[in-house]
Amino acid sequence: MILIAVSGSTFTDWVFVEDGQIVDREQTEGINPYFQTRKEISRSIRLGLPEEYFRKKLQKIYYYGAGCSNEDKKKIVSQSLVSQFKTPAVVESDLLAAARGLCIDRPGLVCILDAGSNSCLYNGNEIAKNVKSCGYILGDEGSASYIGKSLLSDILKGLAPEDLAEVFYRQQKTSLNEIMSAVYDLPLPHYYLSSLSFFLKDYLHIDYVRQLITEGFRTFMRRNLCQYPYQQYPVYFTGSVSVAYSAILKEVCQEFGFRPMRIEDSVIYGLITYHTAHS
Repeated sequence: MILIAVSGSTFTDWVFVEDGQIVDREQTEGINPYFQTRKEISRSIRLGLPEEYFRKKLQKIYYYGAGCSNEDKKKIVSQSLVSQFKTPAVVESDLLAAARGLCIDRPGLVCILDAGSNSCLYNGNEIAKNVKSCGYILGDEGSASYIGKSLLSDILKGLAPEDLAEVFYRQQKTSLNEIMSAVYDLPLPHYYLSSLSFFLKDYLHIDYVRQLITEGFRTFMRRNLCQYPYQQYPVYFTGSVSVAYSAILKEVCQEFGFRPMRIEDSVIYGLITYHTAHS
């Protein structure tokens, strides 16, 4: 039996797999070694999962997560996993999870549009090229945090439609001072910005809203995807934003001259296929 875990900004999926089949599945809070210490991660794992999970006989743990892009951060997560499960753990980035989960062993261009955004050229075995995401301040184009930031900026500067701004303040039960505090004073402002992007789902009939999301996707294409040989490879998307606004995403893809092969919310089943084949 193996354990596959995929962790994003908001939650972690834990899947126990035997002979290619899911035996158990659980969901806990998100993990990120950039914002959590080894001790905090261990505590999150221990308190989030049922006690019997730590008594299962596992061959190996395959963990993919946000923030696991360098060896130091991978080590923090790996040590936490080993301390709790007493099992060898392989820790990789959420981008490699997307590549393996969507492409399996085939080459392709893989894009994540979630709380943040990222992309890579996957050669069927490893990530061959990656245009840096740069985070919510310098990058993350087309992501939930990027769209949320654009929306807030337009509302505060009076550029968003007045009736939409009024609905926003009412639904979010917020004020100018609370918004400024959430962005500049409180921890993890990108999570706050990300949460606001999905306010727009109910207002896609408004031209302003469609244009705001469209421009976010166009910026992602220009600054990220166009740096790859995208006309030579199939393109795959995953993440909550790509699913929520898939119709607009497909329109922008067509505008740039390619058609996405798949737009998936979860890569878990693809990872099960991958690790079953490579066990």
